Amino acid sequence: MTRAEFSPSQAYTPDLPQRPLPIVILGAGGIVKDAHLPAYRKAGFPVAAIYNRTAGRAQALADEYGIPLVFDQVADAVAAAPDGAVFDIALMPEQYEDTLQALPDGCGVLIQKPLGNYLADTERILSICRRKNLTAAVNTQLRFSPYISVARAAIAEGAIGELFDLEVRVEVNTPWELFPHVLTMERLEINMHSVHYIDLIRSFLGDPDRVSAVTVEHPRKSHANSRSDIIMHYEDRPLRAIISTNHDHHYGRKYEESFVKWEGTDGALRAQMGLLMDYPSGGEDRLEIFRNSEPEKGWQPLHFSGSWFPDAFIGSMGALQRYLEGSVPDLPTSVTDVYRTMAVVEAAYEASRSAGVRPAYR
Repeated sequence: MTRAEFSPSQAYTPDLPQRPLPIVILGAGGIVKDAHLPAYRKAGFPVAAIYNRTAGRAQALADEYGIPLVFDQVADAVAAAPDGAVFDIALMPEQYEDTLQALPDGCGVLIQKPLGNYLADTERILSICRRKNLTAAVNTQLRFSPYISVARAAIAEGAIGELFDLEVRVEVNTPWELFPHVLTMERLEINMHSVHYIDLIRSFLGDPDRVSAVTVEHPRKSHANSRSDIIMHYEDRPLRAIISTNHDHHYGRKYEESFVKWEGTDGALRAQMGLLMDYPSGGEDRLEIFRNSEPEKGWQPLHFSGSWFPDAFIGSMGALQRYLEGSVPDLPTSVTDVYRTMAVVEAAYEASRSAGVRPAYR
């Protein structure tokens, strides 16, 4: 059996669509300002219109990025959309259903993660997309981060052999106060952050058979869970797939960590995700490889260009557009696929509630 990591989708290659389609952005929050619009400008993707309930926020971005049309009603943005437009939903999850209902049947749409706050929300979103025949993808953009793309290609080429360990570790001080809308959510860390890593592991290894997890709050903070450990079990493989996050590391930069590490039978890869260290300024990104055949060389750098923000957002929109134009045969971030990521998210919360196995004390 060919392992999933040896046959990645063609959509993960960094090629751009041959004929970029116009984009209508629904939402004008920080992620649009910091990532979507810089990415689309860098890639040369045309943005035809932008919507936000507070029109002034949309107008400020339109002025900065030369977007010709600004709307404060979704229906007006949809009515004015050019033929073949791709809609880019960058709103809160509770707004997805009504927004998707307002889109033209059969259109292309990129939906911001997470795909709902609860799995029941995800199921309704998936049902709407199917009923309206939408070509819908989810902006799980870490899959397309430049260092992830280079690591994915190296693994597919057999550079480190067969994977037996995949670890994500994040030990940082995350300023959640920059995103006030998340401070009152019932679910925070796994839904809004570790969803990236669950999705990333699935993109390499496929669907886990079982999930173990613990996720907890900080004793002196009022927001929901901010630290998690998640284990994804693959019953047919002797591998460990683990996510460990602590967003409450308030003890300086010295021991901060933010990395993805792949260990294989012939070597290992380690990607440092600098964005999360001293966020939003960010630290250094790195990608390094250790080859068992050349142990004397130690860890060697692998070249990549760009970073998670904004470059990964080129990949997520680009993959959808390449699929729409027919230049790639599949869409790995489709709502059907990312539904399964959200199923793992739900399983992680359920596993945490189950509280593990009590030892047989005497």
